[in-house]
Amino acid sequence: MPIPMWVAQINKRVLNPLELRRGVRPVLTHVGRSSGKTYRTPLDAHPVDGGYIVIVMYGLDSDWVQNVLAAGAATLEIEGEEFELMSPRLVSKEDAWQLLSTTTKAPPDYLRVTEYLQMDLRR
Repeated sequence: MPIPMWVAQINKRVLNPLELRRGVRPVLTHVGRSSGKTYRTPLDAHPVDGGYIVIVMYGLDSDWVQNVLAAGAATLEIEGEEFELMSPRLVSKEDAWQLLSTTTKAPPDYLRVTEYLQMDLRR
């Protein structure tokens, strides 16, 4: 796991609400797989041909990752514009970086991020 889950829990309860209020980062809206509740998660999403790639900073056990995979869809909001996404699938670090722009900033190596989620734009 790239970053310990206890850090993710702190971010979920403290930093994510602050990031949502700031309104600077992309926000993924997804539905809880058990609760059916709608969640909004700020994250790193980057455009690729036909969709987006999201950097999975806290590993595959993150609630938002599991929710999106279970639902098969999510909505991404960037600078007030909403994008309907579908067909979520995990891609390797190597495959992700072949699709991402050369100007995309990679997470620091010490974070050991190896998981990426690719989703297609719903047309």
